[in-house]
Amino acid sequence: MVGIVGYGVYIPRFRIKLEEIAKIWGADALAYKAGLLMEQKSVPGPDQDTVTISVEAARNALKRAKIDPTEIGALYVGSESHPYAVKPSGTIVAEAMGATPYCHTADFEFACKAGTEGMFVALNLVQAGAVKYAVGIGTDTSQGAPGDALEYSASAGGAAFIMGSENLVAECEFTDAYMTDTADFWRKEHQYYPQHAGRYTGEPAYFKHILGAGRAIMERAKAKASDFKYAVFHQPNGKFPMKVGKMLGFNKEQIEPGWLVPRLGNTYSGSSPMGLTAILDVAEPGERIFMVSYGSGAGSDAFIWKVTERIKEVQNLAPKTRDYLDKNQIYLDYGTYAKFRRKIIMSESPQIL
Repeated sequence: MVGIVGYGVYIPRFRIKLEEIAKIWGADALAYKAGLLMEQKSVPGPDQDTVTISVEAARNALKRAKIDPTEIGALYVGSESHPYAVKPSGTIVAEAMGATPYCHTADFEFACKAGTEGMFVALNLVQAGAVKYAVGIGTDTSQGAPGDALEYSASAGGAAFIMGSENLVAECEFTDAYMTDTADFWRKEHQYYPQHAGRYTGEPAYFKHILGAGRAIMERAKAKASDFKYAVFHQPNGKFPMKVGKMLGFNKEQIEPGWLVPRLGNTYSGSSPMGLTAILDVAEPGERIFMVSYGSGAGSDAFIWKVTERIKEVQNLAPKTRDYLDKNQIYLDYGTYAKFRRKIIMSESPQIL
């Protein structure tokens, strides 16, 4: 029996409302809000990146796990926005957590499912007996070009999970995956902003892959939607997770506890993992959680979790996801947001001869 020993999340305090973005570009804010089912999104501060968010989330996971960090045998950071092209994010995060130099570390990429990639590998390393504890992290400071549709949703945040085989807060009952070569969203080397082929975004990309992974894991588990208390899916906007959930047989009440996107935005690799943390914050022992991620390129990872008695011991040991989401928010105007996201680059003063 393997699963989650500790979990943690981090969301920056800064926010920008969709009206503020639309005002700059002369766009219809009501149309974007209705189309995306979103109100606002999180924004990383000028001193925050994938690494700093990962460190905060991982330290919160440690508070709940109550383990010796030197026993962590592997750590994986999944993201689309690693700050270095060559130097890994994982080595910084592992050392900040207190892991030893003998911790196996790597950075993962697979668009928005890079976080669940790390979770999947961490789970299986523990299952195989290769390590006692392994960490999977999904986090991003998502990119969206100025004026592009992605700018209205691309946000920042991350979640970390410590996997083990003792003192679980949630047992992983089943995993599955579904993958095809579907190019709906991509960013080439040296390009800062991603490109997207809009006609592929829903079908045959998001819906085909989540349905593929979701139906496969249900068949493996011999389960149906009514067997679960909660369901969480990748959240590129507010509409897609609700629609795909309904297609799989889930209702709004099962999805809403992990449905963060209306006030958070799309955190890319952190999206479905952060939804899972919000569910674990309110879950009761014995309840089952259905989870499917999605990453462009394209693929989905699926998990079935069963909450244990220990969940009640750990829920209040670190900040909860909804507290990060709804408290102490600082709202930005577009100019400050553009500066924070380096959409405006300050040039050096001209040399006086």
